[in-house]
Amino acid sequence: MLLDALKGVLEPRCEVVGMVGDGRSLMEAAAKLQPDIIVVDIAMPQLNGLDAARQVKHSMPRVKLIFMTMNEDPYLVGEAFRAGASAYLVKQAAALELTDAIELVLKGRTYVTPSIADGLDNIALRSPNVRDHAPEPTPRQREVIQLLAEGRSMKEVASALSITPRTVAAHKYAVMELLQLKTNADLVQYAIKHRIISI
Repeated sequence: MLLDALKGVLEPRCEVVGMVGDGRSLMEAAAKLQPDIIVVDIAMPQLNGLDAARQVKHSMPRVKLIFMTMNEDPYLVGEAFRAGASAYLVKQAAALELTDAIELVLKGRTYVTPSIADGLDNIALRSPNVRDHAPEPTPRQREVIQLLAEGRSMKEVASALSITPRTVAAHKYAVMELLQLKTNADLVQYAIKHRIISI
């Protein structure tokens, strides 16, 4: 319903070339369709919006990313901009702000929903993550964490990532050792706390 509503808002002024429901499909569609702008949510299954956006931006540096999410956490706003975002909108205001944000990012400017922009420190948006010095999993390890935390079996994760179950297990246990996690429940809690998955 949300996708159809946004398409209705955009189509008078933009060509909507594709719509997807998960991060992995986003990466495939972006590579195939080569859009000028991608509107992305943070909370997406299979691969969250932040990790998908980082990979898309790496392979398509000129694409403009607009994050549209329910989350007003300043840390996530900063993460979105570090992932290559040009704009960050909260969904409550998206219909009113999206076309304006698109026009601005096409001119090379940035946009943040005014209700959250006032509380942001510009340095937090642009500087590296200095919130803590904890070890960070690799992008592939984050993919494995997300799929396992979503309740998929190692075999299902292996199939989704085109790797072997043994490789999935190696990534899982490497992450658990790196982060000093003892159980699967600890892994899920880590994924939620670090916004790899959303509840």
